Amino acid sequence: MDFMTAFDIGASALSAERTHMNIISMNLANAKTTRTAEGGPYQRRSVTLAATPVQSPFSKAMKNALDRELQGVRVMDVARDNRPFKRVYEPGHPDADKEGYVNYPDINVVEEMANLMTVSRSYEANTASIETAKSMFQKALLLGQ
Repeated sequence: MDFMTAFDIGASALSAERTHMNIISMNLANAKTTRTAEGGPYQRRSVTLAATPVQSPFSKAMKNALDRELQGVRVMDVARDNRPFKRVYEPGHPDADKEGYVNYPDINVVEEMANLMTVSRSYEANTASIETAKSMFQKALLLGQ
């Protein structure tokens, strides 16, 4: 594996984790949204990640047996969660139904924060791996001096 492949793998993970963080942030921001442009309350979203081959132009040309098994990560899907809405009795709310109940998205803030911490740690780990690869490359360049 060359150093550019290490960067490509780390970059793919950073991109995927950034998308995941954006989705979690969107869930937290819309935890109390009862009316969306599509109509109805906001629906929680979740991210599905999948392995993907690392395909930089250099690695395509120089592909060998060891590089064939290296894979990065990508966002495969951002799906709407089909959890039922939480019904809360608030007769004065403008979105209350005839019985006085309001439908809120079923977003657990603690669950979202735990997911955010996990994604944040993964992002940090990938940043550290890129920094390590960069440091190794710089030290290899110094050997030639």
